[in-house]
Order: sequence, then structure tokens, then C-alpha cells
Amino acid sequence: MRINDLRDRDVVNVNDGKRLGIIHDLDIDIESGNIKAIIIPGGGGLMGVLGRRQDLVIPWVKIVKVGVDTILVDLPLE
Repeated sequence: MRINDLRDRDVVNVNDGKRLGIIHDLDIDIESGNIKAIIIPGGGGLMGVLGRRQDLVIPWVKIVKVGVDTILVDLPLE
């Protein structure tokens, strides 16, 4: 699988079915080459600047399944 293949998939929390967004970036351990986390951009704000939320960093161990169109993650409900 290529990184671009991951970036095109919706990320959904299995605990509430909420769509979290689309992967913007990856956190990669450069020594091992393993993915440590996926990063979903924080939204909101006026024209994407004012009041923007922090990016959501989801550890790779929280990924339940990588499907054809969707990545399922197991995050606690807020």
C-alpha cells in the first residue's frame, strides 16, 4: 500500500460512527520505517485561519481496520 492510498480514505471512529476526516499526514519512525500515527487536520476557523482546531493525531495502534474506502479507528468518546 502506498501513502497516497491512505490519504484518500475517510477515517471513522467505531465507537460512535463519527467521520473524523481524511488523513493529512503521517508520523513515521525514521529508524524503523514504521508508521507511528495518522494525522487528520483540525478544521474550523475563518478561512481556515482564525480559531482553527488542533490536528487530530491518532496512534497507529488505534487503527482497527483499513478498508477500501474507510479507515476504522477505536477512539474513546469525548
